[in-house]
Amino acid sequence: MRWPKANRAAALSFPNLSRSYDSTRCAVRFWGYDSAIETSFFVMADALRRLQPGLRPEEDELLRAFDSNRDRICAAAAKVYRRGGKGSYELGPADF
Repeated sequence: MRWPKANRAAALSFPNLSRSYDSTRCAVRFWGYDSAIETSFFVMADALRRLQPGLRPEEDELLRAFDSNRDRICAAAAKVYRRGGKGSYELGPADF
């Protein structure tokens, strides 16, 4: 069953605080949950630099930037998720 678009963002939650660096995408991967359905999100390094100017492109720096901006990133992820049903979502600079 697909949720109507208006209800999808409200159903999305981020209880899993795990995140990891994906070097092939140059992004930090994290997960959201719509009921029992897990969805992958990738916040691109360029987007993290928009949130935290001067950020160095090193894994530990990108992960720290993600942690420092988690609430803003999850809010942006919920907006992107509401737009359509994909298997995974990328958050770029324009999403912030």
